[in-house]
Amino acid sequence: MYHVRWGGQEVVADGVGSDAVLPGMRGLLRSVRTPEFAGMVFHEVEARSALNKVPGGSMPFGWTVNPYRGCSHACAYCFARNSHTYLELDAGEDFNRQVVVKVNVAGVLRRELRSSRWRREHVAMGTNTDPYQRAEGRYRLMPGVIDALARSGTPFSVLTKGTLLARDLPLLAAASSEVSVGLGVSVALTDRALQASLEPGTPTPAARLDLVRRISDAGLSCGVMVAPVLPLLTDSEQALDALLAQVAAAGASGATVLALHLRRGTREWFLSWLAREHPGLVAPYQRLYSRGAYVDRRYREELGRRVAPLLRRHGLARSAAPRGLPGDDEGTWPRGSLPEARRSRSRDGEEVDGEQLSLL
Repeated sequence: MYHVRWGGQEVVADGVGSDAVLPGMRGLLRSVRTPEFAGMVFHEVEARSALNKVPGGSMPFGWTVNPYRGCSHACAYCFARNSHTYLELDAGEDFNRQVVVKVNVAGVLRRELRSSRWRREHVAMGTNTDPYQRAEGRYRLMPGVIDALARSGTPFSVLTKGTLLARDLPLLAAASSEVSVGLGVSVALTDRALQASLEPGTPTPAARLDLVRRISDAGLSCGVMVAPVLPLLTDSEQALDALLAQVAAAGASGATVLALHLRRGTREWFLSWLAREHPGLVAPYQRLYSRGAYVDRRYREELGRRVAPLLRRHGLARSAAPRGLPGDDEGTWPRGSLPEARRSRSRDGEEVDGEQLSLL
């Protein structure tokens, strides 16, 4: 149940509530339940800002936009789960079922992009919760966001599991003629039964691979994140070889394979799933993750040795990939999933580097 105190939120003349009902966020308009999203609650808010500065410079982009908080994909391993506790919601079922929707995100973004201080740096989406989760079918926030970024000359990227992105392919293709656009799709496994248990709100792996194909057919590059690899469940050479073969056949421009990370909030939720579905693996996982969020280094190095020839075999090996992934500061991005530097011409016709962030 959502907090009763939210129901008394005042909405003042400018449409933004005067009380800071959610930590760091004002403007709850209403909380919505609707039959086509059984068990879900959408907390519609008017956000005061859309661009989020990435602290510390650990990522190959400086800014993010997150139209939603919480995610109906309900992936047991989602690294962003603990962020829901900042809203005084839990990292488990609340994260899966109570989604905050920034209904005015496109308008606020347009205003921020018009600022004379905006330097047209790369903006990343899908780095926290998925902008193409099921709620996007109802709220249609991304077309306005894409249009705002393209019109302002701002390069951007989208990482998603959501096949709703296909709806916006014409917009993304048009945007790519104005700015650099990077697209990435996450496909962790092909076992349908395991997928339904582990990430029950996501499109099927086959549907996501078809999305990669549709992106490629539209003339856009698309990298694939084979993540997370689950130790003792999806990490066999046979399983990874079969998945990477399908990724290559779908037309992906590159792939990155990453082992599971278990950060606070995610760790507790994932291990409860593991105890329920695969109790015999709880002790091995506790040993593998005894030092914290990252799996044992020896496991990671061994996984890397097995994966490298598979990536080369399928033409998916990365080269000079930028480091730093959401949830994994050491991970590298697959080719195509981040926008590359564009070049422009000066007034006298000389080709020069553009102002957009180089990711090479």
